[in-house]
Amino acid sequence: MRAGVAAGHPATAEVGAEILTEGGSAADAVVAMCLASCVGETVYSGLLAGCHAIVSDGSRVVNLDGFAAVPSETAELLEIPIGFGDEVVVYSIGPASCAVPGLPAALGELWEKQGRLPWRQLVEPALELARNGVPLPEMHERSLVMLGDVFSLGRGRELFVREGRMLQTGEVLVQPGLVQTLEALAEEGAESVYRGSLAEALLGMDGVVFTAGDLRGYAARWTDPVLVDFHGHRVATRGGLSGVPELLPGFPRLAGLSAADRVLEFVKALETNELGGEHTTNMVAVDRHGRACVLTHSLGVGAGVWVPGFDLQLNNLLGESDIAFGEPRPGDHLQSRMAPSLAFDDQGLALAIGAAGATRLKMALSTVLSGILDEGLTPEDAVARPRVHPMPTLVDVEPGVDEAALEALEAQGRTVRRWEQLHHYFGGVSCVGRTGAAGDPRRNGEAIVL
Repeated sequence: MRAGVAAGHPATAEVGAEILTEGGSAADAVVAMCLASCVGETVYSGLLAGCHAIVSDGSRVVNLDGFAAVPSETAELLEIPIGFGDEVVVYSIGPASCAVPGLPAALGELWEKQGRLPWRQLVEPALELARNGVPLPEMHERSLVMLGDVFSLGRGRELFVREGRMLQTGEVLVQPGLVQTLEALAEEGAESVYRGSLAEALLGMDGVVFTAGDLRGYAARWTDPVLVDFHGHRVATRGGLSGVPELLPGFPRLAGLSAADRVLEFVKALETNELGGEHTTNMVAVDRHGRACVLTHSLGVGAGVWVPGFDLQLNNLLGESDIAFGEPRPGDHLQSRMAPSLAFDDQGLALAIGAAGATRLKMALSTVLSGILDEGLTPEDAVARPRVHPMPTLVDVEPGVDEAALEALEAQGRTVRRWEQLHHYFGGVSCVGRTGAAGDPRRNGEAIVL
């Protein structure tokens, strides 16, 4: 497999390719891409996020749980409704919705255990983006408009609003405080968020519910992946709320089916009544030695509160009702639907893949896995193919889905909701495989094969 990267923004992918060219490992590339995404993709996530990653060093595969943790204290949350197409989901935001961030600790762990280049070298590309600003892609503008009620609050109004309207495609997103943030990270390492200057800034904010002890006590956790069979491949992924290990072993063979039958089989396999829509981004790297790393991270929809002087939006992961399960105690990591994955066959690594998309993540991931590993599509074609998101009575479809299948679903009494264009609601997949690499056009994603 050739070395390559894929991500949810052209600038993010370009940073990863640069790091691989400079001799970095796949983990180095993902760390640098992730930091770059925290500048260029702040519509979808940011440094104070939670994350999950999967890493292969060529001989062993491990998962890294860097998701956000429950803080010691609680306070009242603010509710805000946000529309995802015709679906309206109520989120809780404000400073008290911010869980203990895990992404910086996970990046530090990846670099320490799997990195080859100096930490400062991995921070520098993101720092350069912060100094110059990053043009806003079209699909990011659509997301920003949808989240306008959150991103126009407080400091967000200065960063994301121009002349009374949200930032538009091609306009440069400038977040000057991120220069200070990344300079602190370059100097102090990931620990800056937990016991350094960034921790001091976080703890100085009114309304946050984590303590200095919560920050100091946070740790990203290495775990074993879940291994499942998928049409002649072994897929290493993560279990829990993702649902992927339960889905893949019984996933229907779609190769050779007509377009209509393929859609109908897919709907039967995937229908769900889950709702939710936290914003997420994903990045993938495979280096020339066959090492691979996939990382997915999310702020939720964001808390609508920024760290003064640093332009960091707090996460609202304590206010994401669709991941609020059980009775987690202070220090426990929250659950997540993220499922960064690696697929292997008798020749070794066949595909490195991850997806954004909250409750649509499983749908997007399985669609592309099937397209590449079962149906023989290239990554570019599998990622770009129109998607279907089935729920018990309602089926959301992108334009281009086989009309005969949709008429058959309607004959069964289902309501088919036809979307006018490809949309980030249907998830964002990034992948690198033997036959190429792809970033998702629903996110203005990009892939680079070296």
